[in-house]
Amino acid sequence: MRLAFLGTPDFAVVALARLVAAGHDIACVYSQPPAPRGRGQTLKPSPVHTFALEHGLPVRTPASMRDPDEIAAFRALDLDAACVVAYGQILTREVLEAPRLGAFNLHGSLLPRWRGAAPIQRAVMAGDEISGVPGMRMNEG
Repeated sequence: MRLAFLGTPDFAVVALARLVAAGHDIACVYSQPPAPRGRGQTLKPSPVHTFALEHGLPVRTPASMRDPDEIAAFRALDLDAACVVAYGQILTREVLEAPRLGAFNLHGSLLPRWRGAAPIQRAVMAGDEISGVPGMRMNEG
């Protein structure tokens, strides 16, 4: 299956690694732009970006997926589906509907309890004894 993967942190690397191991055609990996990290605040790529480079996958790090040129580039990939895991940007209808089968998301904790950012950390901080990783087809909104 021809896929795009959109993700940023270590949590997302696990999903990308499984897709690669399963033999899917990863047309492009999208991640957040390199950010200042560590004491020296040097720009460093995200864990997903690093994994993609190590595995020879093409990477894009747009500041916004709302940019018309980025949307056009995404459409031009001629995707079967997109997999989104902790990407960090809200995706427009144009992006979500570009792949033939749509876009699918994995979320880091049970919904709707911990929707939004940092779901794993929030579940741990709340003392949740049970959590999960729900998957869903994405739509606008």
